[in-house]
Amino acid sequence: MTDVKELLLSRIRDVPDYPKAGVMFKDITPLLADPTAFTALTGALADLCVEHGATKIVGLEARGFILAAPVAVRAGVGFIPVRKAGKLPGATLAQSYELEYGNAEIEVHAEDLAAGDRVLVIDDVLATGGTAEASLQLIRRAGAEVAGLAVLMELGFLGGRARLEPALLGAPLEALLTV
Repeated sequence: MTDVKELLLSRIRDVPDYPKAGVMFKDITPLLADPTAFTALTGALADLCVEHGATKIVGLEARGFILAAPVAVRAGVGFIPVRKAGKLPGATLAQSYELEYGNAEIEVHAEDLAAGDRVLVIDDVLATGGTAEASLQLIRRAGAEVAGLAVLMELGFLGGRARLEPALLGAPLEALLTV
């Protein structure tokens, strides 16, 4: 796993002062453009899916979709997109959450998750944890069980893990990289 971590880290580019001054943005597009690194990432996340007994994978909009869909294919489980409000047709379940600058809402198709589903949530980055926390609540409201949360990268200095621990209810939080 050390080799995989080194490979992934080597393909993440730091972009200073983006999207605003003082922020060091972690750009994963070089990783996605490298088939060896992207395959390694997909494999590592698929291994977590199997390890935690997930039967479905939720990908969080938008970069979580990019990671979660190939992981679901590789692990042989279903992929469920969790989208920003108003983006899904038909009946949905919604969960609102607070941001530092206001409120937001995410949705899932009402029929996509049910009792008996074990769901692994996948996203690119864990920052403050607001979207991830809302997704865990949404999964449970749908009657499914949270198998865990897996991210490519955790920004440890933002405290997302501490915020999520109560919402995880003992389910694992797996970060392939922590910065």
